[in-house]
Amino acid sequence: MKQGPSMPPIRVLFVCTGNSARSVLAEATLNALGAGRFRAFSAGSRPTGRVNPLALRVLQGHAIPTEELSSKSWDRFTETDGPALDVVVTVCDSAASEPCPVLFGDFVRTHWGLPDPAAVEGDDATRLQAFEKAFRTVSARIRAFIELPLESMPRSEWAARLDAIGTLEAEAAA
Repeated sequence: MKQGPSMPPIRVLFVCTGNSARSVLAEATLNALGAGRFRAFSAGSRPTGRVNPLALRVLQGHAIPTEELSSKSWDRFTETDGPALDVVVTVCDSAASEPCPVLFGDFVRTHWGLPDPAAVEGDDATRLQAFEKAFRTVSARIRAFIELPLESMPRSEWAARLDAIGTLEAEAAA
C-alpha cells in the first residue's frame, strides 16, 4: 500500500547514547530510502552535540543528504508538544554493556543493537571502515523495514517483525 495524502508518514525515532553516529546513520538512511512513507528522527540520551564527521562522510559517499542532521537530546521527543511517534528503535550495543535509553509512550519499541563505530580506535582508514560497516548494517535493516507492509499489518505484529530485522548484519546488504 502506498502512502497517500490522507495517510501520514510512519514516524520513527532512532535512539542511542551520543546521537552522533548510529542513530544518525539510521535517520538519514530511512528518510532517503523511505520516499515520504516514513519520517525518521534521531536523538540521544547524552548527545555529543555534533554529528561525527565520518558518519557524514559515509552518508555523503552513498548520496544520502546530510544537511538537516544534528546531534540532539531525546528530551524533545518526551515533551507533550514533541512529534507523535509510531516506532522507537534503540541502536545501542547491549553486547558491549552500553546502556540503552528508555522512552515511554504509545509506540512500538524494538532494539537493533549495533557496535558504535565512533568508539573504534586506529588510523583514519580503520575508523572509516567501521563507519562503512555500520552503514551497511543499518542499510540492510532499513531496506528490510521498508519492505514490511506496515499499513496493512496489525500493529500488534510490528514488534516481532522489527525485532527480527534487528538481527540482520552488514553481510545481508552485500
